[in-house]
Amino acid sequence: MRSSLIAIFDDNKSAILAEWIDSVRTQISAMYADRPESEIVATVTEAYESFITALFDNDLSRINRFIEMIARMRLMIGFPLSDVQMAFEFFRSISIPLLVKETTGNELQDAIEYINRCLTYTIHRFSDLFQSMQQEKILKQNQLLEKQVRLRTAELKESEQRYKILVEEINDGFIVIHDEVLVFVNSATGLMHGYQPSQMIGQKFWDFVAPGHRKRVKAAYHPKLATRDSLPMFEYQRIARNGECYPTEIFSKVTEWDGRMSVIGICRDITTRVQLEQKIRESERMADIGRMTTSLSHEIRNPLSAVQMNLQILKKNPQLQGNDQKRVDISVREVKRLEKILQELLDFAKPIRLNARKESLNEVLLSSIELLEMKLESENIILNTDLDPTIPLMHIDGQLLVQAVLNLLINAVEASTAGQTIYLRSQYDKELGEMVEIMVSDQGPGIPDNIMMEIFKPFFTTKVRGTGLGLNNVKRIAEAHMGRVEVRKIFPRGACFTIQIPVQ
Repeated sequence: MRSSLIAIFDDNKSAILAEWIDSVRTQISAMYADRPESEIVATVTEAYESFITALFDNDLSRINRFIEMIARMRLMIGFPLSDVQMAFEFFRSISIPLLVKETTGNELQDAIEYINRCLTYTIHRFSDLFQSMQQEKILKQNQLLEKQVRLRTAELKESEQRYKILVEEINDGFIVIHDEVLVFVNSATGLMHGYQPSQMIGQKFWDFVAPGHRKRVKAAYHPKLATRDSLPMFEYQRIARNGECYPTEIFSKVTEWDGRMSVIGICRDITTRVQLEQKIRESERMADIGRMTTSLSHEIRNPLSAVQMNLQILKKNPQLQGNDQKRVDISVREVKRLEKILQELLDFAKPIRLNARKESLNEVLLSSIELLEMKLESENIILNTDLDPTIPLMHIDGQLLVQAVLNLLINAVEASTAGQTIYLRSQYDKELGEMVEIMVSDQGPGIPDNIMMEIFKPFFTTKVRGTGLGLNNVKRIAEAHMGRVEVRKIFPRGACFTIQIPVQ
């Protein structure tokens, strides 16, 4: 039997290789389709020879060497595990029909059993090795992230220290309060609040304290006035002339001023310090998320890959019909969705690195539209584009910007109903400071005021099946390009997201 099987494979080697190579290039993914033909021919040929050696010589050394080689090659390029597993599976789907034609009875059954046993060994060993290598890669990335977080934290603390020294060297706000009324205000205080000092004198101090903080400030002020003790240093929110509130630190003391018991205070704007503290906390949280993501990858991906592989094998069972086949399809689809969510977590845990080169921003935007055409058609949504032809070539990472713009467009589609229009615009205006704007707007219900400041935070979402990482990823991509992203309401309804990126 062994000699007859060898003869079958020898006689049909060219046909098997040709069909296998064509299947790998056309039936798996764009990543395989984009690889050089010579590479696909070489790897498929080596896989074939390794399988034949394992099948007929009972020698696994060659297939083991090939598994290690292909695992490193595909992991380096960033292939999904399932794609490579599918490439291996083509040997089964091509060779078994051939054996059915050429052999019968026990010989056929034994041959199929040999092939299944060989493929099961190959896929299991490859999956374990691939996952192990990927885990090692993630751990290294996480260690790099932790190192960057430590360096960034040290830089932020050093920057904060420099800021404090700088603040101590300049004129802080100085005020004198008598009977709750401001009787003296220096120019620095006026500048902090957006007034001339003369406009503040004669006004009650509480008028320049945010309503939510007035009770606490009064509680600190009145008892000390009676005892003439120094007031404790505390923080509060001041109201500026433009209606905005800013964090402020005040040092106060009860003393005599112009023959009357008064409170003198030194006010300091601490907005930058508060922002630095928030960045430090965010850096620490990112490190925690990185560690958590590494653990999740190890604990979830291995069983998830096993489930997917078995579902793919089960799906090929010809006895599955009707609802049973649908149930398997649903399970495969949900496993892929879980893999996508896990990949989003892994991407979130990794720092964004730009691969910038000179590109046309409008061509990048058109690429985003191409990826969305089917969804627009299925949802019956109209896309209106207005791309500024005067935008010069820019040093950008087109792939990342496609990801950011596509995310905003998908959100706009999901916020719209059939027949509505979404808009994609680009604009180059030197008055903006050599900035280019990308605007995505819709006619949907808009964003409630109470979550307007929350939507860019990681894991914040109003979607039932969302991860809350999409808009945060848009923000990270914009900031990686030294830009920013903003959102505003549109009258009478809708929302507009704007990405601003410097031309240089």
